[in-house]
Amino acid sequence: MTLAPVLAWELSEDHEVGRAAGSVAAAATGLFGVLAMWAWRARPHTSRSTYRQVADAAEVLAHLVHRQWEQEAMLRQLFSPAPLPVLWWDAALPDASDHRSLIGDPVSCRADAPQDLADAFLRLPHRRLVVLGPAGSGKTTFAVLLTLALLRDRAPGAPVPVLLSLASFDPERHSAHDWLTRQITGGYPALTDVQSYGNTAVDDLLAARRVIPVLDGLDELPPPSQPHVLAALNAAFPAHAPLVLTCRTGAYARAVAEAGVLTAAAVIEPAPLDAADALASLRLATPPGPAQRRWDLLAGHVAENPQGPAALALQSPLLTALARTVYADARGDPAELTDARRFPTATAVEQHLLDALVPSLYERAHHPRRPARSALRHLACLAHGLSRQGTHDLAWWQLHHWVPLLERTWTRAVVWSLAAALAALAGYGLHHAAGPRPQLELPGFLLVTGGVALALFTMQCLAARTAPPAGARPRPLRTAALTALCGALSNALFQVVVRRTFTCAGTVETVQHNLKHLTVYGLGIFLVLHASGPPAPPQAPSRGSLTLLHWRERLPRALATVAGAAVLIGAALNLYVLIGIWPSDPWTRRTAVSTVAVWGTGVLTGALFGTVLGVVRAVRTSASRLDVTTPADSVRADRTITLVGAAAAALLFHLPDDVALVMSLATGRGPTPPLPDIALFALSELLPVGVVLALTAFAWPHYGVARLVLAAQGRLPWRLQAFLADAHRLGILRQVGSVYQFRHASLQHRLAASARVPRRRGRQPGGCAAAPARRQS
Repeated sequence: MTLAPVLAWELSEDHEVGRAAGSVAAAATGLFGVLAMWAWRARPHTSRSTYRQVADAAEVLAHLVHRQWEQEAMLRQLFSPAPLPVLWWDAALPDASDHRSLIGDPVSCRADAPQDLADAFLRLPHRRLVVLGPAGSGKTTFAVLLTLALLRDRAPGAPVPVLLSLASFDPERHSAHDWLTRQITGGYPALTDVQSYGNTAVDDLLAARRVIPVLDGLDELPPPSQPHVLAALNAAFPAHAPLVLTCRTGAYARAVAEAGVLTAAAVIEPAPLDAADALASLRLATPPGPAQRRWDLLAGHVAENPQGPAALALQSPLLTALARTVYADARGDPAELTDARRFPTATAVEQHLLDALVPSLYERAHHPRRPARSALRHLACLAHGLSRQGTHDLAWWQLHHWVPLLERTWTRAVVWSLAAALAALAGYGLHHAAGPRPQLELPGFLLVTGGVALALFTMQCLAARTAPPAGARPRPLRTAALTALCGALSNALFQVVVRRTFTCAGTVETVQHNLKHLTVYGLGIFLVLHASGPPAPPQAPSRGSLTLLHWRERLPRALATVAGAAVLIGAALNLYVLIGIWPSDPWTRRTAVSTVAVWGTGVLTGALFGTVLGVVRAVRTSASRLDVTTPADSVRADRTITLVGAAAAALLFHLPDDVALVMSLATGRGPTPPLPDIALFALSELLPVGVVLALTAFAWPHYGVARLVLAAQGRLPWRLQAFLADAHRLGILRQVGSVYQFRHASLQHRLAASARVPRRRGRQPGGCAAAPARRQS
């Protein structure tokens, strides 16, 4: 029973036209009450950050950034035993830097002296720096070391360096300021604690120049975007705003030729690493004893052939770091690099070290459950997938793009719609097997299920097409109302076509029946969508946690939500009764309903409604003060919110039906339906729809389906997050906020090139297999 057909049932004893008009009036009244409540609840709440809150936010941000990158530097072995002695000085690239009067004296510093890096940066008049160099020259390492050096001796109130990857910046979709705000709040969700830092803490930090953006990897963006990004940075940051940017030399030269130099920024590049210095660092990284003497033969070869392939390879910080992993930390023999037949060029040395990296790391770790060959195959598949997507960021919430069935909107909508239909059919079978006779025979139930599946399909297609661009202001109320209307109309249209085609129902009866479905499903869908969001994969994962942090500050607003919902729903029910509307259903006869029963039902329903939404809101806006988002933490947070949202959706979608049922039972007339019959019918018809509708609005369900499909094809391991965490701990992957990247782009490209993706034959359809490393001849 539902509130939707109230007027229709009441006026059915008089004439058909009045019945249809009454259904429309009842639907409009019910929806008006709910929309009014949502308009009150969705009103803007602003609390601008105070000066003290902004200062506290800066100190928390400094602590979180320092903790994050210090741990990352340890995993990358940047300080074990010391950074490579790379000398950085003014770039020789013509027309790459601004006027000398703006950038000050020439810059010179060494990477193995962190304080030297910080002093050189702080001596710049405008504290703006561009770090250039070829692939593997240590630009990202320089950015990490500079960030840590600035944080190590940072005075209270000084700007906070924040290292961010530029790979996700699209200047055509959002401004530099908005992108920075989103990246900082996404990487450090503790700053979203409104009670501690206000609503505008990150914006105020940027406006007050209390953040030093350290932007890594301009060259990782598509070449057409690079000049636009450079222009956007010049437009967003005045000449006195501190800024650090890293880029490959050739890419920066092309960007400058089109967009101009970065205003008031000095430009530096590395000197070639001396092979003798590289060998000295490799000796220090090797334990004393016989293992250290393995470098003697290579050292003699390099001294005799200073322009040979081995000597040229050791001038690259990346290849020196790879040589340390393959030889100093493992059992490999560096003397093999002296073989001129195997390694005629420095490129051959690089390819050999890249091929040997993954096996060396897994063999050194003695991983009991993940052999090196299996890990190499999965990493090659990851690299191949990233290269196909044209990105270096392994964002878990984008994994569904790797599965063609889930990448396309209409096929993904079909998958989830069939999942809801099958879940409802399974519930119907359980209902039938449990004993009580179903209220619908199987043909009628299939009719209802088909309409629901079509509604889910159309809503997902609409949500994918109308998703706001990144950085745009969301309009949740309007989006939820439009999507719910689309779903309800799709369901009603399906019911009209099927009933008119396969039954002898008259026009007015068909209209009355479908107005009922339009109202009940429209109302239930609207409640779920406004609580969960549009039914499409989100652009970013949800964040939040189950915590009682600031519960005293949150309690008044939660109580106001519950009280407002109770009053509005109670008023809506009273309106129904005052105009003399109430249904006659299979369990009751027409009778008057007391005001106490109406208000009691409204208060209880509103309390339940407000409590459910309050819980969802509290979970989605809570964060720990010491949170640093990692990929695993991001998955867990989104999973928690998904489960809470799905449980809430099961209640919200069934709420309109429950209200009418409680009101009908409040009359005390007629037989009471069996409780198992009510519960199992709800389980079979409504619960799967609400749950699936909520699941499609979060990232974790799409990721889970994609992960299982890819694992079944043999392309990825079953425990993907554990595998990625192992690869990060071993130094194969690096972590940037909530995404993983390969240790270097060269490693990703080498693994992607070695991956074989069979089309028809192989162990699994679509599976990847890593080709064995080839010896150079």
